[in-house]
Amino acid sequence: MQQSIGFNNFLSNADGVALFILATLLAMSIGTWYYILTKGWRTWQARERSQSFLKSFWSAPNLESVARNLRSTGITDPFSHLVHHGFTAVEQHQSRKRNTLVEAGSAEDFLTRSLKRAIDQDKARLEGGLTFLATVASSAPFVGLFGTVWGIYHALVAIGVSGQGGLDQVAGPVGEALIMTGFGLAVAIPSAVAYNVFVRLNRNTLVSLNSFAHDVFAFLATGLSTGPLLSDVERTSDRVIYRFQQTADQTREVK
Repeated sequence: MQQSIGFNNFLSNADGVALFILATLLAMSIGTWYYILTKGWRTWQARERSQSFLKSFWSAPNLESVARNLRSTGITDPFSHLVHHGFTAVEQHQSRKRNTLVEAGSAEDFLTRSLKRAIDQDKARLEGGLTFLATVASSAPFVGLFGTVWGIYHALVAIGVSGQGGLDQVAGPVGEALIMTGFGLAVAIPSAVAYNVFVRLNRNTLVSLNSFAHDVFAFLATGLSTGPLLSDVERTSDRVIYRFQQTADQTREVK
């Protein structure tokens, strides 16, 4: 009698461990594609908004105009977030009434720490989900391999009990078990590719952000050394729309 083979036959004969492995790989795949789609969309949006903000920033006649644009558009990308931190640092240092550890040091030191803190926050936000992608990329092949080993073991035990050890009786169950390794690779490859792509994009963004931070420091340090900035710059942080911060909170909730 011809033996029934195929993935459906493998599922019908799979035990709890094999089904658990399949469910694990399925969850890994869903999570991977969720991060690929959502993070890819957010990265594209952030790039478009960053280009728009930088264009308006460099075309602005002065910092007062930048402050007005920031109030109207809100914090929508890492670069506007950096400028917002710079404005906040200037306002806080100029209006301080007592010396605290937060405000310790010169005005330039305080501004430097604020800009660095903004970059660190953006870096943490950009890296959201990368740990999951790296974990899936490194572990999914081994999960699939374990499923294959488990399937082959049970197939050989069943063949031994039946007493029929011909090639046709062995090849079918072993071939079915190898499907698990294929599933593991199918889950791991997109995750590994996405991880490398996002790491590269994040690195480019942080390089540009660090370069932009030097320019922002130069502009704002001049304002600190010459006295209070004009009224349009003052109280900017109190009026900014925190859309960027809401996006960061959503990213942390996903993690």
